[in-house]
Amino acid sequence: QVQLRESGGGSVQAGESLTLSCAASGYSDSNYCVGWLRQAPGKGREGVASIDAEGPVYTRSVEGRFTISQDKIKNVIYLQMSDLKAEDTAVYFCATRPFYCPALTRTSLYRTYGQGTQVTVSP
Repeated sequence: QVQLRESGGGSVQAGESLTLSCAASGYSDSNYCVGWLRQAPGKGREGVASIDAEGPVYTRSVEGRFTISQDKIKNVIYLQMSDLKAEDTAVYFCATRPFYCPALTRTSLYRTYGQGTQVTVSP
């Protein structure tokens, strides 16, 4: 059974950077997809970035500012966020499923979700 645990959230000023981590355990295969999703107050869940064997994908609003990466030895997936904006404020979740990632808009197609970590960006 795969388990995910996010860390690294916090409160920052606009323009600052933050790196989120997602520690994964229980994988039975080395070929998997991991996505970072977020949910702002009063809004639905949004796919931010994902990575699988074909590489990373980003939603347009974070391209050039966010970088998703993974350490397969440690089973940790990172989301490096720079030039943060107030509109990036949300609870950030990591999620995973075997093999390839769904489109970023298909946030319900993951098999396992983490509990989330809050990111607050002050203007």
